[in-house]
Amino acid sequence: MLSSWTLDPVPTIGILVTALLYVEGLRSVRLRGGPSFPSWRVGCFLVGLVVLFVALASPVDAYAGLLLSDHMVQHVLITMVAAPLLVLGTPVLLALRATRPQTRRRFVAPVLRSAPVRVLASPVVGFAAFAVVLWGSHAPAIYEAAVRNRGVHALEHLAYLASALLFWRPVVGLDPGPGRLSHPARILYVFLAMPVTALLGLALSASGRVLYPSYVAGASLLGTSAVSDQRLAGTLMWIAGMFLMVPALGLVVLDWMRRDEQEAQRADARRARQLS
Repeated sequence: MLSSWTLDPVPTIGILVTALLYVEGLRSVRLRGGPSFPSWRVGCFLVGLVVLFVALASPVDAYAGLLLSDHMVQHVLITMVAAPLLVLGTPVLLALRATRPQTRRRFVAPVLRSAPVRVLASPVVGFAAFAVVLWGSHAPAIYEAAVRNRGVHALEHLAYLASALLFWRPVVGLDPGPGRLSHPARILYVFLAMPVTALLGLALSASGRVLYPSYVAGASLLGTSAVSDQRLAGTLMWIAGMFLMVPALGLVVLDWMRRDEQEAQRADARRARQLS
């Protein structure tokens, strides 16, 4: 397993370029003398890239064609771990701070206000894209094509990452732009998304027949049965969906309480100034 790192050049180079661009943005912000970018956001973004690299270049990727459960771990890492961490890194806000005022007014701001970006930033679009990609990619014909063809597999990963980024952006709500939700709406948004992953996982684990024949040989080679591997994959899906989305709900609630406390402190300060 330690010798089975795939190091596919396309995702590897893409991740490295993204990291370099993010670091260059941080350097530009520091040179401009503006407020420093929060270190926890930087850490979230860089850890998100590391998780994405592990999912796409480590033995997790090498064994994805042999075990459905391993393939499921790969998908969970992309959609439930890497994507929210990347969104928490607020790359859009960093780009706005790193660019010159003239460039920001002429290029960046118009793009953020454009109709295509408003559509993509819509919580409805993000939720629908996440659900459609997740369920559609597990249709036997599509899943089999992804296992047998590396090009289709790469497109599947791209669709997972893009849809997950669109899904998590309204939940985090830190980057500027359209599609922002109130805290109660974020809680409802995440709560409604939990059955999307849970029901798919239950459907896979409850099935008594092999849904993806491509895994029969690989499972047998590694000393298990395709049905057992499929049940494990489904269990991983619904458990990961529940255990990773519940903390997200908790973080939204904590942020809501923090914002309310800050607003109460500002209101108290205003009343104190009025009385004085």
